[in-house]
Amino acid sequence: MNDTTRAEEIRTKVREGYGAIAEADLGCCGGASCCGSSPEVARELAVKLGYDPNVLETLPEGTNLGLSCGNPQAIADLQPGETMLDLGSGAGFDVFLAAQAVGPTGLAIGVDMTASMLSKARRNAIAFSERTGLSNVSFRLGEIEHLPVADDSVDAVLSNCVLNLSPDKAQVWREVARVLKPGGRVAISDIALKQPLPDGVWSLAEALVGCVAGAVLVDDIHEAATAAGLTDVAIELKGDYVAVMENIADPLYAQILELLPRGQKLSDYVVSAAVSGHKPCEGCDGDCDCSGEEPKRGVVADLSALSQEASCCKPGSGCC
Repeated sequence: MNDTTRAEEIRTKVREGYGAIAEADLGCCGGASCCGSSPEVARELAVKLGYDPNVLETLPEGTNLGLSCGNPQAIADLQPGETMLDLGSGAGFDVFLAAQAVGPTGLAIGVDMTASMLSKARRNAIAFSERTGLSNVSFRLGEIEHLPVADDSVDAVLSNCVLNLSPDKAQVWREVARVLKPGGRVAISDIALKQPLPDGVWSLAEALVGCVAGAVLVDDIHEAATAAGLTDVAIELKGDYVAVMENIADPLYAQILELLPRGQKLSDYVVSAAVSGHKPCEGCDGDCDCSGEEPKRGVVADLSALSQEASCCKPGSGCC
């Protein structure tokens, strides 16, 4: 089987698995994904991952499908007026939370390749607007390897337990770098591996859809993000997600446990990773003055280009 055929096979499995979740209003379990299936378990997982329970109450029913493996909102530091992009947005969970953070002058965009999931998100958007009065969300059909988003147009890229599903992760990171504005940032939660999984795990279609079989080593994530041109790439490992999965006896994780060597547990292999980084500012030499409340103009490294304004450097951006 060549790489192209294998990639399309993976996309088909993922599309079918998440399509079934959307159409049946199920969460991750039911043999199709990576965590709890009921609304109660989905909410419990979100709270344990650090989501504000009060903010969760603003979301339409059926938005939280329990598909999270981290909390990218916690590291995104979204500001009013910003444009945010969520890769693999599902029913809109992180998009709706981000929409409230960026406010009416901002924009929260979700991209998902599953048509039925996109339809669900758009229905949820109507309820979200009625609840909050906000109409600053946009859901687009597309693959995260080929984002339907313009170059240099996004302040922050978020994703929650989705990049591991891609058969071409290096291309995803290149797309992330393409759509980010200079100085823009990533805040991505994903499943990563401490060490390679046993071969048998890769044969489980449920494990592929459930975020485990497609995960790569932590060092590979760092390498791909850096190779795409991002700077200040940092990966924080968090064990809370896997601990929750083990404690609620998720059936998928029980299957995987049976395939592990005797005496080993899932947390010996799998971890939740919080990935952050920036796209470098254009025309900056790394010595920008971003100390004030208002963004300062970056220093142009090439003195012959003094007639051209450098891009704005925001406090906390990759340029400063």
